[in-house]
Amino acid sequence: MLHSTLALPLLLIAVTSNLAMAIKKEKRAPQTLSRGWGDEITWVQTYEEGLYQAKKSNKPLMVIHHLEDCQYCQALKKAFAENEEIQEMAQNSFIMLNLMHETTDKNLSPDGQYVPRIMFVDPSLTVRADITGRYSNRLYTYEPQDMTFLIENMKKALRLIQTEL
Repeated sequence: MLHSTLALPLLLIAVTSNLAMAIKKEKRAPQTLSRGWGDEITWVQTYEEGLYQAKKSNKPLMVIHHLEDCQYCQALKKAFAENEEIQEMAQNSFIMLNLMHETTDKNLSPDGQYVPRIMFVDPSLTVRADITGRYSNRLYTYEPQDMTFLIENMKKALRLIQTEL
């Protein structure tokens, strides 16, 4: 009787100990400003901060407009986050901002307030109307299959800094 009385508390201690260790081992990714677009990228919080950092660092600002419940945004986010070349350039050569709301700067919505859209702002604080996606009805839209095109536009933004500024 004494043996079975000790066995039950020991069993409970072993189970709770293993459970506590399992919970401790389960690492949860910290919620970051990346919102899934790239956790290794340093993201700015606001458009104004992005403009300041672009000017200060002489790097272009890349602004991604998206919504959490938009299926097209989610598909683009997945392709963007999985593309190593985009992630590397975003980490090292750009000031990055993703917005889930519109800014008051109407220069960021020259052809409407749709999502997803990606725009570039150079260090002189000029929104680059000459760096667009491949769609004439939504100039700044990119789709998951457009990652090569987006890479070319990122490179174009970097070249323009060298030649124009």
